[in-house]
Amino acid sequence: MAAVSACSIRFGTLSAASADKQIIGRSSSLVSFGRTMTCTNFPIIRTSRLRICAAKPETLEKVSGIVRKQLAIPEETQLTPQTKFSEIGADSLDTVEIVMGLEEAFDITVEEENSENITTIQEAADLIDKLIEKK
Repeated sequence: MAAVSACSIRFGTLSAASADKQIIGRSSSLVSFGRTMTCTNFPIIRTSRLRICAAKPETLEKVSGIVRKQLAIPEETQLTPQTKFSEIGADSLDTVEIVMGLEEAFDITVEEENSENITTIQEAADLIDKLIEKK
């Protein structure tokens, strides 16, 4: 058995300004092809927060090895994809050195704005796979 509850349905054209807005707040809105449906019983949709972790296992392993080497982390210390560089003692200079090591190892160039967003092993591996695909 399925139930749907809707508060209002509006049909009309979308302005360029409203098309760029994220859907936030207590009620959710679904916007598609110029139709807006607002309701209070559906979950909030925030597509900008969806993230697919598509890094290959071998990329994760290689990134972990580079991070371990750059920060002189012993083998018995466990590193997971969610390990934050700051949690294992990396400062901003260490992070720059990690990124430089990744660029050299994977033969890629990481733009400064991308390198500022790398805070975990998973984020680094995801970015590397993305950059390798673009080659």
